[in-house]
Amino acid sequence: MSEERVLIGIIGGSGLYALDNLTVLRTVNPLTPWGHPSAPITIASLPSGTQIAFLARHGHGHTIPPSSVPSRANIAALKSLGVAAIISFSAVGSLREEISPGSFAIPSQIIDRTKGVRKGSFFEDTSVVAHAMFGDPFSSKLTGWLAPKVEKALEEEGKGKKLFTDKTVVCMEGPAFSTRAESVMYRQWGGDLINMSVLPEAKLAREAELSYALICMATDYDSWRPQSDAVTAHDVFQVLHDNSATAKLVLSKILDDLQADLIADGVKESLLQEVGGMKFSIMPRSVKQKQEDRDKLAYILPAYFSDLEDAVNFSPYP
Repeated sequence: MSEERVLIGIIGGSGLYALDNLTVLRTVNPLTPWGHPSAPITIASLPSGTQIAFLARHGHGHTIPPSSVPSRANIAALKSLGVAAIISFSAVGSLREEISPGSFAIPSQIIDRTKGVRKGSFFEDTSVVAHAMFGDPFSSKLTGWLAPKVEKALEEEGKGKKLFTDKTVVCMEGPAFSTRAESVMYRQWGGDLINMSVLPEAKLAREAELSYALICMATDYDSWRPQSDAVTAHDVFQVLHDNSATAKLVLSKILDDLQADLIADGVKESLLQEVGGMKFSIMPRSVKQKQEDRDKLAYILPAYFSDLEDAVNFSPYP
């Protein structure tokens, strides 16, 4: 693992493939036990000196479809760099009239409509069993910290874009968009937004004990509105360009504050509330557990699988 700590990871989705006004320090492409990430990770510095790690979820040039994103490698690679908190961006469809295209949202819940073709756990295909807590799939401390700052940034931009919070995002398999019947059903279930990428990303971040928040950028109304045409990729990308510019502005205004609060005494423990969360999720060690599996899991959870005498002294905090 890298000795240099980069505390903030940014995962960019459709339309957010790079960040502006940053000084690129280096690019890294960690080989994790789950392979390489979607693309080499850019380590960049803000004018203030704050460093972030940026990863393009779908690869450079958007070459990886949602179901094929190597999410385990992505999360493991960011963790290996010392990342403690991840802000993930995603283009989403809106299932509510008030969340108009161009709006931003920070959800608090997820409905899983993926189909089991994605590798959804670091413990999958190992002899170690774990059941991570996932009742609240996003870091409530981090999302609570983000919401007022994102809202302020949108107000300062002056384009009238609104931020919605405490919403539910449906994660569908894709790559095709929803049928009208499905879109109506998701609304009846309580869904407010829909995308194809928050899972298994959020679950893996939880297993890796990383704080994780999703910032959604609404691009369309999905297919539920009877008076509208069904959504097309062309529609989505027309809105994406403007939304990505807003996302970059938002990040430029919040990253320094986030860095400061992540390292501030008494604050980091609250923002990084997931640290230690897997302690009671991993089933007790047995003779049936394979050492190679424990070695593999030590890449993301050294506190539990390093098998070193001083493991009890390991501090996951920066």
